Amino acid sequence: METLYKRSMEEKIKLEMIYVTKQGELSQRTVRIIEVRNSHILAYCYSKRQVRSFLKENVLSVLPVQKRGRNIGA
Repeated sequence: METLYKRSMEEKIKLEMIYVTKQGELSQRTVRIIEVRNSHILAYCYSKRQVRSFLKENVLSVLPVQKRGRNIGA
């Protein structure tokens, strides 16, 4: 995951993140990493439209956002 965080920061790549909230619920967010600290990640959250802080220990999965192409033709 650390490699993806770094790549997101350097190349401004959007990531899909699945994590556990403070209330113990699963949440999926599209984010762009701004900074990685010891215990948490600072990222712009596209659904909340603001910079948010995520505890590293609560992140379950992170993947690059897949760009959707157009289907042209029959």
